[in-house]
Amino acid sequence: MSFVLAIVGRPNVGKSTLFNRLVGKRLALVDDQPGVTRDLREGAARLGDLRFTVMDTAGLEDANDDSLPGRMRRLTERAVGMADACLFLVDARAGVTPTDEVFADILRRSGTPVILAANKAEGRAAEAGLAEAWGLGLGDPLALSAEHGEGMAELAVVLAPLIEAAQARSEEAETDIDVDVDEEGEDTPERKRPLQIAVIGRPNAGKSTLINKILGEDRLLTGPEAGITRDSIAVSVNWDGTEMRIFDTAGMRKKAKVQEKLEKLSVSDGLRAVKFAEIVVVLLDAAIPFEQQDLRIADLAEREGRAVVVAVNKWDLEEHKQEKLRDMREAFERLLPQLRGAPLVTVSAKTGRGLDRLQQAIVRAYDVWNRRVPTATLNRWLAEKIEAHPPPAPSGRRIKLRYMTQAKTRPPGFVVMCSMPDKLPDSYSRYLVNGLRDDFDMPGTPIRLILRGQGDANPYKDRKKSTPSRLSKHVRKGATKKS
Repeated sequence: MSFVLAIVGRPNVGKSTLFNRLVGKRLALVDDQPGVTRDLREGAARLGDLRFTVMDTAGLEDANDDSLPGRMRRLTERAVGMADACLFLVDARAGVTPTDEVFADILRRSGTPVILAANKAEGRAAEAGLAEAWGLGLGDPLALSAEHGEGMAELAVVLAPLIEAAQARSEEAETDIDVDVDEEGEDTPERKRPLQIAVIGRPNAGKSTLINKILGEDRLLTGPEAGITRDSIAVSVNWDGTEMRIFDTAGMRKKAKVQEKLEKLSVSDGLRAVKFAEIVVVLLDAAIPFEQQDLRIADLAEREGRAVVVAVNKWDLEEHKQEKLRDMREAFERLLPQLRGAPLVTVSAKTGRGLDRLQQAIVRAYDVWNRRVPTATLNRWLAEKIEAHPPPAPSGRRIKLRYMTQAKTRPPGFVVMCSMPDKLPDSYSRYLVNGLRDDFDMPGTPIRLILRGQGDANPYKDRKKSTPSRLSKHVRKGATKKS
């Protein structure tokens, strides 16, 4: 098991900046505004020869009630209990505050090894704050600059013995475990990597609550407030035998309503999660499904070429379920024809009803997204479709569809070799795409159809006939006389 280092401290001391420095990527959102990070974010860190897992946490707030700061504090305290060691950051420029002293006492009583570090320690202005950090009673403070990368070598020296000790304990635990060996020696085929799933939707649709119910624990911060989630948080889970990596994203509002810089960063982070996902679960609110923003979000997933599953949350609050479901299916087919046949699943993130159907829909959508049709089968199918409905004949010349093959999967992409591809109307392309969906059982997945023209067999047909020059005639005559 990988060594886990949790970065803790009060808001705006540079925890997310240090997290990004250790993982080597800009994964966590960083802004001058305090309290940007709210959830726990994990990443694979690399520091010299050391490899470990680093965890970014919410700023420790002096609150113990059920308010948003209080729930953020409980989530951070939980991360302290999960970690093998804690890196406690203070601000060297601001010095040690009473809040720092409170949380230093909490960390001392936690029993988890603590590394004290004073961030923003570049320059002489930070010397006073670095000296104050000695008074916290957590050992010698490290002088760091997460923004400029200073002090990373010293941090590696302190971390190395902690990681070695954790690995030694892990190896001792593994030797005490009895392993049952299959006598037949048959290996069960498994996917090489987990499914990448992004859950997207409008604010307060219940995305974090849904993922917590799938995980079986309160891993993500939830509450009645809209827009709690800011970062795109990835969590790994084995869901009914299928390894998955699920991305919780920030709620996406209409572009005109997004004015704050921080919300713009959150939305762009969610869009990035969609681009890296394989399956996109569009989560709707049963009370107000298929609003304009829901349609834009679903259309975005389709344009990115991702397999789409539509889930309707808060179904436990709906009274007239059958009528509502019938109306939603009709609206779905009418408003999103490009996703015709995509699974529409009703769930309740609060009670867990419908999660088994959602898991089955995700696995089936992934299989369809990877489906490949043999070329011979495609060409027999194409001949039947042309016979049933021939392509048009613009200016009296019939467009000929000669050959068809599948060029790619994820999503399925097909190439049709034809004459005059620029004159084939969009309606006929839709006719072929809808036929592919129905005849090869590919509901809901985006299908890409590319029309490609075939050149004439005679490569000299379009060339201008060149008349031999007077010089070339004399050359040929001279060559004839010599011969």
